[in-house]
Amino acid sequence: MSSTSSSGVRAEQIWLDGRLMKWDEGHVHLMTHALHYGLGVFEGIRAYKTHDGRLAVFRLREHIRRLLDSAHIIMLKIPYTEDELFDACVNLLRAQKDLFANGAYLRPVAFMGDGAMGLGAVNPTRTAVTAWDWGAYLGDKGIKEGIRAKVSSYTRMHVNVNMVRGKITGQYVNSILAKREAVMAGYDEAILLDVSGFVAEASGENIFQVNKKGVIKTPPLSCPILDGITRDTVLHILRDSGRTVEEVTFTRDALYITNEIFFCGTAAEITPVREVDNRQVGDGKPGPITRHVQDMYFRIVRGQEPKYAEWLTYV
Repeated sequence: MSSTSSSGVRAEQIWLDGRLMKWDEGHVHLMTHALHYGLGVFEGIRAYKTHDGRLAVFRLREHIRRLLDSAHIIMLKIPYTEDELFDACVNLLRAQKDLFANGAYLRPVAFMGDGAMGLGAVNPTRTAVTAWDWGAYLGDKGIKEGIRAKVSSYTRMHVNVNMVRGKITGQYVNSILAKREAVMAGYDEAILLDVSGFVAEASGENIFQVNKKGVIKTPPLSCPILDGITRDTVLHILRDSGRTVEEVTFTRDALYITNEIFFCGTAAEITPVREVDNRQVGDGKPGPITRHVQDMYFRIVRGQEPKYAEWLTYV
């Protein structure tokens, strides 16, 4: 049996540098360059148990492409093709399919390994895929009832400071600080503004709001936000249901007077926000558009919507 942790059941095996090995054998050296300087990229991917009892990875191809794009942005050479990384994820789950019969969270990561030190070093890239059973990132209660959020004193980094299209390991220190600040103040999550004072994203999620006129808004990709795959999924859900979404900037006080807010991301899935900075959002519970998106999202990932079948990779 595999051991468990606060994250739940973990894989018995990992994929590291081209081969499967036991979880406890997945080591890197203390002089690993990325440990010191943060040069690495990663993805978060979910596999779900579908309505017919099978296991399917959601939008795996898109996640692997973004991993490779992130690496290209920071000039980190990953010695594996898109198809090889795709297969590594599938094979890791397939090798322990019974362990993850109810779903899994996959974490591909690539980073500069050990060798030379210093900012100008160019060492071989290490590449790994791990998996574990990770429940709702912001809690099952948060999924059902909504969470409390706080606008952070930390600012999302400027587009000339960080590479906003890359899911880059070292950049997440900004998110960690914002998240810790919010949690220590008694909230569930942080919302970060950009350097101009417009709403950017949460510490690990994209954000949508529905104003009192029923207009759905989300920050555009010209803002310093991640081009979220779940964000793209939500845009498809809304537009395919005949709703218009405006990708525009808005201020924090627009959140105070809106009817609905929800976060989206692979880990957080679709999480409603019931309060921002001690101000109740709408009637204080998930609204109809949030519920529609949430219901459709879970139907899609469980294989109950044939229109989106191409997004599922069955293990």
